[in-house]
Amino acid sequence: MPRRRRPSRRTILPDPKYNSTLVAKFINGLMRKGKKSTAEGIFYKSMDIIEQKMKQPSLKVFTQAVDNVTPVLEVKSRRVGGATYQVPVNVRTDRRNALAIRWIIQFTKQRKGLPMEERLARELMDASRREGASIKKKEDTHRMAEANKAFAHYRW
Repeated sequence: MPRRRRPSRRTILPDPKYNSTLVAKFINGLMRKGKKSTAEGIFYKSMDIIEQKMKQPSLKVFTQAVDNVTPVLEVKSRRVGGATYQVPVNVRTDRRNALAIRWIIQFTKQRKGLPMEERLARELMDASRREGASIKKKEDTHRMAEANKAFAHYRW
């Protein structure tokens, strides 16, 4: 953490194929060990699979999936007088997208038995239809925030 001033936010350039910053952020989240071309290959192949299976524009399916997974509320731990409370808070816009991308990639990796392109395509298709593990994670997060609504007055 710098002492003097907050560092400026880095601007992410849009990806070359779809000209979308959301796609660029997703590819960056998918990337491991600096292998961006491998991550791009996985993503673009999965978009081709989505196009073939759903007969819809794959970018539309992708944005719908990310929108369906983005959380509105989450809980944060707050320590008050020796007790720790789970306090529901609204999620900032940039964090919403980051969480959605992270959850989709996490649950794509947990699927087994298929190539990564196929797993990613299936997770995105499920998320666009409001099904799958990443949607369940969002619902669990919202349920936890709803259950702890009584501690909302501890918000800081």
